[in-house]
Amino acid sequence: MEIPQQLLRYKYHLIVTIVASLALCSLFLLAPRFVDLLAYFWPLFLSTALFLVAVLVFGRISPPPTDAAGEKTGEGLLDYVAGQPEQAVGTFKSE
Repeated sequence: MEIPQQLLRYKYHLIVTIVASLALCSLFLLAPRFVDLLAYFWPLFLSTALFLVAVLVFGRISPPPTDAAGEKTGEGLLDYVAGQPEQAVGTFKSE
């Protein structure tokens, strides 16, 4: 009688182990082989590799950016996007 009590004690562990084993086995039996995946996606892998190589090459051969007139990077763009508040205040009429 001791063995069935031990099995009842670990019943959830056994159920989880059996379900995980069945899921893993079905994954190996039903999933496509790795070679089939490579055969299907090789154009995508090749184009991605070529793009990454192009990024690395352009990163190496491009000159480092120089600051124009001591501006911080993107400061001119931020000023343009933010507008010029001193002009915007003057356009509103106060009542």
